Amino acid sequence: MAPRGATGRRSLVPGVDLRDPVEAERARRIGFAWRSIRRGAGMQALREYMHGTGPDSIELGEMDTLDVLIQRDDWRMSDLADALKVDPSTATRAVQRLVTRGFVARRASDADGRVVLARVTSQGAAVHRAASKRRAVVLGRILADLEPDERDVLATMLERFAAEIDIVAAQLAK
Repeated sequence: MAPRGATGRRSLVPGVDLRDPVEAERARRIGFAWRSIRRGAGMQALREYMHGTGPDSIELGEMDTLDVLIQRDDWRMSDLADALKVDPSTATRAVQRLVTRGFVARRASDADGRVVLARVTSQGAAVHRAASKRRAVVLGRILADLEPDERDVLATMLERFAAEIDIVAAQLAK
């Protein structure tokens, strides 16, 4: 684990010495796996299966947005941006694409007419439901070869990995 500064937050000092050949090899393997997950040849086929190829197909960013929007009835753009970990203008553009496709509706807040709220439409919910089912099939097949305790360890490690990415990204942005 990386050293912690006076605030208790990890500093940007690497916690793993990549001059060590064993650690360097582990880092290389992790980096290669990460790239393969993001860009591997099989990912295009999986994305097409999970998100469709017809008129109701959905882009990865659109699916990410629907994944968040589906969690509750109405979202303020600023809350959506926070949940997606993006700039508010990025969230607004994502919602606009979904509005254009009929998957999301926008309206002014009853409490404050200056505030715009976004909500998934019935068409958007149906597209999300279908894509979620296909995604579950893919994940079920990918994870089938792992034992239940291995799946638990993988889930825990991926959650920690994602959290560390957010921490380092925030530190680098300062």
